[in-house]
Amino acid sequence: VQLVESGGGSVQAGGSLTLSCEVSGYTYTSSCMGWFRQAPGKEREGVAALYTGGGTSYIADFVKGRFALSRDNAKNTVYLQMNDLQPEDTAMYYCAADATCYTDVAKLALKLSRRDFGYWGQGTQVTVS
Repeated sequence: VQLVESGGGSVQAGGSLTLSCEVSGYTYTSSCMGWFRQAPGKEREGVAALYTGGGTSYIADFVKGRFALSRDNAKNTVYLQMNDLQPEDTAMYYCAADATCYTDVAKLALKLSRRDFGYWGQGTQVTVS
């Protein structure tokens, strides 16, 4: 299983970036995909997650209204659109996947908060100045 993130970079405050995560060697359909981030000296935190088999998705409150999830199942790829980026968004961003997922948003949020994902990418750095 391989998860490859791309799209990170350096932007000024107020700018935008779109992260991509392409999955291979994995049954992408009807599974969970998540985005996490980890700033230096801080714990890894869940940013967003979605169920690839349907419309269920969850965005963490601290980025809601600025970040959005989308997917292209034909490309086994999920995207994290990040707008109005702020210096506190500076972190390594990781994509994750797991075979167990939920159509219930509360359960999806809990899964994200517990970092209950079996496969992880190497991360892509986002720096906001």
